[in-house]
Amino acid sequence: MGINVDLEKCIGCSLCVRACATDAISITDKKAVIDLDKCNFCGACVEACNKYQAITITKEADSAAVNVDEWKGVAVFIEQREGEIAPVSFEVLGEGRKLADLLGEKVLAFVVGHELQAKANELVKYGADRVVYYDGPELKAFRDETYATVISEAIAREKPSIVLAGATAIGRSFIPKVAARVYGGLTADCTKLEIDSEKQLLLGTRPAFGGNLMATIVCPHHRPQIATVRHKVMKPAEYDEHRHGEVVVHKIEPGTIVDPTSIIEIVKEVESTMNIAEADIIVTGGRGIGNQDNFKYVYELAEVLGAAVGASRAAVDAGWIPYSHQVGQTGKTVCPKLYVACGVSGAVQHQAGMQSSDYIIGINRDPDADIFQVANLGVVGDVLEVLPALTQAFKQALGK
Repeated sequence: MGINVDLEKCIGCSLCVRACATDAISITDKKAVIDLDKCNFCGACVEACNKYQAITITKEADSAAVNVDEWKGVAVFIEQREGEIAPVSFEVLGEGRKLADLLGEKVLAFVVGHELQAKANELVKYGADRVVYYDGPELKAFRDETYATVISEAIAREKPSIVLAGATAIGRSFIPKVAARVYGGLTADCTKLEIDSEKQLLLGTRPAFGGNLMATIVCPHHRPQIATVRHKVMKPAEYDEHRHGEVVVHKIEPGTIVDPTSIIEIVKEVESTMNIAEADIIVTGGRGIGNQDNFKYVYELAEVLGAAVGASRAAVDAGWIPYSHQVGQTGKTVCPKLYVACGVSGAVQHQAGMQSSDYIIGINRDPDADIFQVANLGVVGDVLEVLPALTQAFKQALGK
């Protein structure tokens, strides 16, 4: 990468100086001078100097550049845990099917695991045209390096134009490694995927700047175009028993893939309530709960309703409840039928993770709390008084 100032065209107008966010440009003898130690080649100065075209950025020949016309199809990484396909994978597969139809291309499903032949075959019924299944005992449990190696090899072999995966703990962990290895462009945590009909490019939209705006990102020059998709923001693929497709199995023998890590033990978190990502009802506690001991009121209401327990970032940061319960932009995106926000202020970052819920109840002593802007029903009052009363009322109504 290089940047050049044409001294004949430069008039020292300082437009580039004002546009530079890194203070890399100064005016000396009425000419722009660029400090290469500070420049990050963002291109803001080039745009500012559009009238005079005195500044240009040149890119050296990149060995990773590809012929984009050679890459076709939409590939979906199918996440599995203990032999069961994660629900987010059906959502991503459904979205991949839509994108492929718009492009007039096929859908590939990448499956990594062990003894999952029946699950792999079934993916054809959910919209995959071709299933590529990597089977081996060392692939049964997830490991970053192993999965990154397998999926990178699959991409190099199949050459899909687009690769999609769930923005789960697994997807967020190893997909960036895959993107780096295959020199693909990655847009993480997408809430919307579209196709530019004119240029036939993937448009990945995701929250940016703390959720205050939505950014749409495009990757025009490299392949594959990779995106991870948040759970519960897209509709799952529909099952069609009449669909037919191809299933290809690659056997991975033990010791074939070198991984510096090994799994000694898997310790599961024991919870009496449901997983928030799958729950139809969620009761969430926020800073207004006051302390960790008071979270028992949230658990009590959740138990009566058969609900999952969620938490705001403030409650998680305070150490009142594990991160796995966090709802919001930096936590999980949920879409339950009923969402009860208890002592949650409702910052935009939290709303980004729950505002698509079918029905929202907000409980807060502050009548001007942001949660009431998205709530279908608002209760203004002390959450420590309202919650026990609600729990008791539901116990009576439900015969518990």
